[in-house]
Amino acid sequence: MSEQLEIFGTRIKPTNVPLAERVRPQEIEGIKGQKQLLAAGSLLRTMLEQDNYASFIMWGPPGTGKTTIARLIAQRTASRFLSFSAVLASIKEVKDVMKEAEYNLQTRNQNTILFVDEIHRFNKSQQDAFLPYIESGAIILLGATTENPSFEVIPALLSRCHVFVLEKLNDADILQILKQAQTKLDKPVKFGLNALTWLAEQSGGDARSALNYLEMIVNSTTAETELGVEQISEILKRKTMFYDKNKEEHYNLISALHKSLRGSDPQAGLYWLARMLEAGEEPLYLARRLVRFASEDVGLADPQALVQAIAVKEAVHFLGMPEANTALAQLVVYLGTAPKSNAIYEAYNKAREEAHKTSHLGVPMHIRNAPTSLMKELDYGKDYHYDHQYENKYFYQKYFPAAMKESCYYQPSSFGFEKEIRKRLDWWQKLKEKQLQEQKDEKNND
Repeated sequence: MSEQLEIFGTRIKPTNVPLAERVRPQEIEGIKGQKQLLAAGSLLRTMLEQDNYASFIMWGPPGTGKTTIARLIAQRTASRFLSFSAVLASIKEVKDVMKEAEYNLQTRNQNTILFVDEIHRFNKSQQDAFLPYIESGAIILLGATTENPSFEVIPALLSRCHVFVLEKLNDADILQILKQAQTKLDKPVKFGLNALTWLAEQSGGDARSALNYLEMIVNSTTAETELGVEQISEILKRKTMFYDKNKEEHYNLISALHKSLRGSDPQAGLYWLARMLEAGEEPLYLARRLVRFASEDVGLADPQALVQAIAVKEAVHFLGMPEANTALAQLVVYLGTAPKSNAIYEAYNKAREEAHKTSHLGVPMHIRNAPTSLMKELDYGKDYHYDHQYENKYFYQKYFPAAMKESCYYQPSSFGFEKEIRKRLDWWQKLKEKQLQEQKDEKNND
């Protein structure tokens, strides 16, 4: 029998156990929604069946089976099994256990499996503490996290652990779990047509949430009542929208908004905007991202896009929520329907790359500023031609460093206002070529 501490404690058996705990699967086959991860012959399934583990981290949304898998390991393994929650335990407690595990390995040749739930709650320096004990074989680390390990787990620890990704459960899996859970309810409750199906859809792929909703509904009604979608909706009307602000889903949603607008789909853009705003996203954050979009993906194809974006940013700052929602919606529609060009974005990237390579080259003397007499004596500004004094307000001069060839970074697209910009660039280019030819002819005549 494995040792069990903290979150897996079994000293007493309370009678008021939550429904989600009562219906937790006791066999691998009972885990829903992770068919690929737990398929016959898969790495994790093989570990479970052979009781032969290497350190790994389970990453997935809440209610997808991470803790259930850890409990199955605890029940089956012949190794010493210890568990901690990074929310409740201090790193000092974990270090003490790891030192004990190292002692047991050296004196008894006994393996220790250490399960750490919410491992991302330990900071980077705290995570460092695991490394020597994993290296020595004192512990086999099993971690669980809802956060992307790429961002939340230090590279040294991540390189020593396999990452198993648990997928969000689909509605059919949730519905099956809810139907099975009906047999464990404290009192019989009748559900109308499609009521459980609707409840499954509201869970967002989280089995624990679905079971908690079911238990809340049962506790809020009498056994004689038949519950339909309308009654269930009334009970759950204040449930929180699924959104992990400032975490991975936050970036997934803003990416969805940005790409919808880039794809000129304002309808999808409005949907993702509403998803974020209604879940409590900071409106000024959205305004900032839309300002960026206006220059990155619309640019000079519609110069008004940036003007509109700045105006909406000011409106959001002035109005606040919820009044600013329509201003943001207006901007989303404008940007989604605007002609698109990333020519400015591409031009700057090219210029930046060349600037890094040539930052040692000085500014040509003729376009340097000469505010003092000494600088004039040093030829700062010498032979500069003031364009306004010439025909067409133009006189060709080289503005790049002397040792560098002239480059062309900006290439306007054929959309929107950039068609007009192309005409302007072509006109200036003709003037330049004309003057260069005249200078060449003068040299030849001399």
